[in-house]
Amino acid sequence: MSQEIDSKLVKQLRERTNAGMMDCKKALSEANGDIEQAELILRKKGIASAGKKEGRIAKEGLVHSYIHLAGRVGVLVEVNCETDFVAKTDSFKDFVKDITLHIAAAAPLYVSRDQVSESVVATEKEIAAAQVEGKPSNVIDKIVLGKIEKFYSTVCLLDQPFIKDPGKTIGELLKTKIAELGENIIIRRFARFVLGEGTEF
Repeated sequence: MSQEIDSKLVKQLRERTNAGMMDCKKALSEANGDIEQAELILRKKGIASAGKKEGRIAKEGLVHSYIHLAGRVGVLVEVNCETDFVAKTDSFKDFVKDITLHIAAAAPLYVSRDQVSESVVATEKEIAAAQVEGKPSNVIDKIVLGKIEKFYSTVCLLDQPFIKDPGKTIGELLKTKIAELGENIIIRRFARFVLGEGTEF
C-alpha cells in the first residue's frame, strides 16, 4: 500500500544518498515509502553513486592558499578526504586548487545552505516579498522561492556555478570528484580576505 511521503523521510534519504530532493521523492514514492528500497532504486539509476560515500570519516586532505591581484585578495581553504593516498593525488590537488580559485573569484559567504541562519533567510524572503507586493499570493510564493534559490546560488559555495564551467555547480563538481576518487570529500571551511575590507574611515 502506498503511503504519503513526508519531508523527514525525504531528508533522511537525501542524507544517506546525497541525491536531489525530487529524485528522493520519486524513489520513495516508487518504493512505497520503504527507504532501503528507495536507496536501492537511486543506486541502480546511478544517482547515489557519490552520495553513498557520504558519512565516511574524512580527516585527511589539504589546506591550500591562494593570493590574487598582487596581494589584494587571499583565500585559505580546507578540503578533506579519507586517506593520505588520495590527498597526494594530482586529481585531488587540482580539485582543491580549483575550489580556492573559485572562492577568490566568486566570493561565497558560506560553504552550504545549512550554514545560513534562519534569520538571514527570513530577511531575504521579506525583501523578495516586498518587491512583488500586490501580486496574487500564489504568484508571490513562487517568485519568493525563486529569489531565495538565486540568493543561495550567490552566497553558498556548493550552489554557485563553477567559474570554469558555469553549466555545473560546485556541489555537482564535488559529487563528480567523489565518484572519481572513490572517497568521501568534504569542503570543510574557507576564509577569504580582501585588502582593506571592513576598515572604518
